[in-house]
Amino acid sequence: MASEKPPIFLERDGYRRRRIADAARIVPVFGGILIMVPLIWVKGPEGGITTVQAFLYIFGIWAIMVGLAAFMSPLLKRISRG
Repeated sequence: MASEKPPIFLERDGYRRRRIADAARIVPVFGGILIMVPLIWVKGPEGGITTVQAFLYIFGIWAIMVGLAAFMSPLLKRISRG
């Protein structure tokens, strides 16, 4: 009789669980890097970025991170339940 070999790849649900958990770990790191970007912008009256634009950028990044957290929260709850 021929013995069946176990599959090489993870099952689809296990793979998705790991990728969602990985995404939840990387979002704060990526967001922190994006929030630090205004530190390297050139500011000045003759051109460049104003303080208001920098704060709008930071608020936008913050809002996107909140949205991502709200999107991923139900997915992570489903993962933790098993």
